[in-house]
Amino acid sequence: MPLRSSGSSAIADAIVRRDARRFSEAILPRVSRTFALGIRVLPGALGHAVLSAYLVCRVADTVEDAPAMTPEEKTPLFDALLRCFDGPDAAESFPALAARVTGEPAHVELVRHADLVFAHFHALPPRTRDVVRRWVTEMVLGMRKFVARYPDGIRIRTIEEFREYCYYVAGTVGYLLTDLWHEHAPSVGAERYARLRERCRAFAEALQTVNILKDVAHDARVENAIYVPEELLHAHGSAHATLLDPAREPANRAALDRLVALAASDLDEARDYLLLLPRRASAIRLFCLLPVLFAQATLRELARSSAMLRPGGGVKISRREVRALLVASVLLVRSNAAVRWLFERVRHAPFPLRAAGPRSA
Repeated sequence: MPLRSSGSSAIADAIVRRDARRFSEAILPRVSRTFALGIRVLPGALGHAVLSAYLVCRVADTVEDAPAMTPEEKTPLFDALLRCFDGPDAAESFPALAARVTGEPAHVELVRHADLVFAHFHALPPRTRDVVRRWVTEMVLGMRKFVARYPDGIRIRTIEEFREYCYYVAGTVGYLLTDLWHEHAPSVGAERYARLRERCRAFAEALQTVNILKDVAHDARVENAIYVPEELLHAHGSAHATLLDPAREPANRAALDRLVALAASDLDEARDYLLLLPRRASAIRLFCLLPVLFAQATLRELARSSAMLRPGGGVKISRREVRALLVASVLLVRSNAAVRWLFERVRHAPFPLRAAGPRSA
């Protein structure tokens, strides 16, 4: 009987792991089309590690942004989320605890199936689990800090506080990914790993700053969060209370210039981070290249627009340019010279598919 019971348990565990993997792979493109493209090219255990880490981070982000919940409700939910790292019992109870979480339908569905997300996590190798747990814990504790600091909705006051927030929600991801590259890619040795770690925070925070700039009005109106530092608005005669006031749009747009410049500087660091990745680690390079190029193209449009300050407005790059960048990235990802050229090309103008390489510049 014990042997039969053990065998039944092993079969049940295998079924859970299979279902967890299927759910994780199916939900990914519904919660992030950009990262779904990159994660799918990562090989084997590394791909599963990044997939698992991304979905756990997305669960935390959904809790942070839940509009119907108070900080008093979110704080214990953050704690419960961290307990899910301990084992399946805590993870299985989390969806019921998160019943009041609302938001985009796909994100809510992800939270409702957090037990499967963590089942996928617990199937990872032990050292990989340690990396993911360390940095997701840092992220979640930071989110909890800001939710408690601003019980009536996040209102960032200074550039220093903006950088602190971006570290918790994005910089931690840069460290997490870099630690995973070192763990899973033999070509990322100790010396290269140390150099990558010097730039990984800026790599991730560049993407976050661009997202914040892109979604200023949406964050303020829908999520009751204003990440534009009020000190920048004060310098131009405005404030958080008048961020979306059409009469103050010129002043508010001028206040964003500092964040545009910050994003541009961090994107340069992100480019250097990418160029440090081994050329034979082409899947990792492609994973990093795609979101950074999309961010560079989006920042180009943000720099010449005020649409992000208007309710319902937004700044996006065209589907045509997205397709062109996808093709170019696959073709050019192994060449540092070509990647440098691609960054400069995208910085200044929309990228057409016919611009196939440096000779077309």
